[in-house]
Amino acid sequence: MKFSKFFIPTLKEKPGEAEIPSHSLCIRAGLIRKIASGIYSFLPLGLKVLKKIEDIVRQEMNNAGAVELLLPVIQPSILWEKSGRWNEYGQELFRLKDRNKRDFCLGPTHEEIITYLAYLDIKSYKDLPVNLYQIQIKFRDEIRPRYGLLRAREFIMKDSYSFSRDSDDMEIIYRGMHDAYCRILERIGLKYRVVTADTGLIGGKLSHEFIVFADNGEERMVFCPGCGYSANYEMSESVPGACEENKDSKKSCSEGAVKEIHTPGITDIDSLSKFLKVKAGKIAKTILLKDENNKIYAFLVRGDRELNIKKAAVYLKKSLIFFENSIEGRNLAIGYLGPVGLNDDIEIYLDNSIKSENNFITGANKKDYHLANVNYPRDFTVKHRGNFTYPEPGDKCINCGEELKFEKGIEIGHIFKLGCKYSEKLDARFLDIDGKLKPLVMGCYGIGITRMMAAAIEQLHDEKGIIWPVSIAPFTVNLIVTTVKDKQLSSAGDKIYKTLKGLDVEVLYDDRDINAGIKFKDSDLIGIPVKFILGKKFLDKKLIDIEYRKNEDKIELDADSIPEFIKKFKSENNLK
Repeated sequence: MKFSKFFIPTLKEKPGEAEIPSHSLCIRAGLIRKIASGIYSFLPLGLKVLKKIEDIVRQEMNNAGAVELLLPVIQPSILWEKSGRWNEYGQELFRLKDRNKRDFCLGPTHEEIITYLAYLDIKSYKDLPVNLYQIQIKFRDEIRPRYGLLRAREFIMKDSYSFSRDSDDMEIIYRGMHDAYCRILERIGLKYRVVTADTGLIGGKLSHEFIVFADNGEERMVFCPGCGYSANYEMSESVPGACEENKDSKKSCSEGAVKEIHTPGITDIDSLSKFLKVKAGKIAKTILLKDENNKIYAFLVRGDRELNIKKAAVYLKKSLIFFENSIEGRNLAIGYLGPVGLNDDIEIYLDNSIKSENNFITGANKKDYHLANVNYPRDFTVKHRGNFTYPEPGDKCINCGEELKFEKGIEIGHIFKLGCKYSEKLDARFLDIDGKLKPLVMGCYGIGITRMMAAAIEQLHDEKGIIWPVSIAPFTVNLIVTTVKDKQLSSAGDKIYKTLKGLDVEVLYDDRDINAGIKFKDSDLIGIPVKFILGKKFLDKKLIDIEYRKNEDKIELDADSIPEFIKKFKSENNLK
């Protein structure tokens, strides 16, 4: 393709709206243009990258035994009402009505549609297992779209859904999808980690996220360098590190007698820590959560740690929210809550950060008072002990005791063991070999196509621009003639262009009549893996300057050696 005939509107300056490199470079390199908040047009260069990502994803899905189909973007509300997600999904679900006032939504995901399809057409165990996938546009009405393609409202993803007789069969497909996602990321050339994760609004029993390392990533990961344990920040388990010592380092570690302390108007950890001159880790805070039936649960955690409401919800298998206001008749002293003497109808759940320490300060369940020297199990009982807080630096691995490490990244893929959540609600059942009707056991597997493009740029760029992996680069070679008005150079450029095309190389031939420096800057910005430069050296010695974008290594090559060079390059980069 000749640059003069292509459409690549590059920009010199960083767009004011761009907060992170991938967003800025997508715009500057002429990959995308914003149409509305969180909605983008993909220009020819960006579309070429998307198609290459899609090709890799499609190949790996087909190799894993999945079968492609295409589901509608617009979905009827009745299916979402049956699954219970019409109201549960909230305002991210873009709802609309047709001319007959019937409710629809733009699909943020397709569990309901695919399960309805299974209800229609999967009748017997003989039809199983089956794994169906699509590459489709999705829409989620994000409250604050940002970071370009990383948190867009409209995006492209590959989502697949498996149907099996039982959990064992589903596990085989789940593992196959896990391995396929790993191959996709490895073929593209991205560094990543697989972590256990929360199932969120999709639901199910277990899920794993595929996180691409990126300094600007919104996802936090926890991993153990000793045994390889890994999880996303919200769902990770850890052995809490010891709290900071009290300023009185000579204080005895033996359990002291409980005593009441007057703490007028002090209702938060920081103020209490300063007032009593103790570290926050010597305070145990009591946090109340309530479920959809207004039942209240108390979680006791160390003052220097943060309660993870998702862990609490997973443990209780309930939807929970923070409870901060008093309820008539309960006489709860909000701001002074503690485990000693708390209402009998409130169950107490003890975080592991508490059980290894003693002589805590807690609320006294009495306005303007706290208790000192509170100890478990001497002074109160609990319903359960567990890990209910976020991990902190210094925490140890639950498996091997090694200190945990923290990383940041971008979630690219997410796979779920759904079980029978959707098949039971939408009555998708099959006749098993024993003659009984049973709900289909499901899995679902999503990977972001547009997010992959942005994540690749976020991980692979420098101050000059994008550094595309060869596997998804829009072109493999950028052929640059420094002076197109020089007939000898221009003629040689035309011949080499034909040679490269004859070798089945995707080449962008920069034949523009502009300054060579602009051509070089555009080439670095666009990020094509290899430059073929025809300039003064070609006129003097018939040598082509070859420059690699990734490491900026340079070599010289005569025109007759191009076929051998291309053959070797393709072999090294697994190109056909």
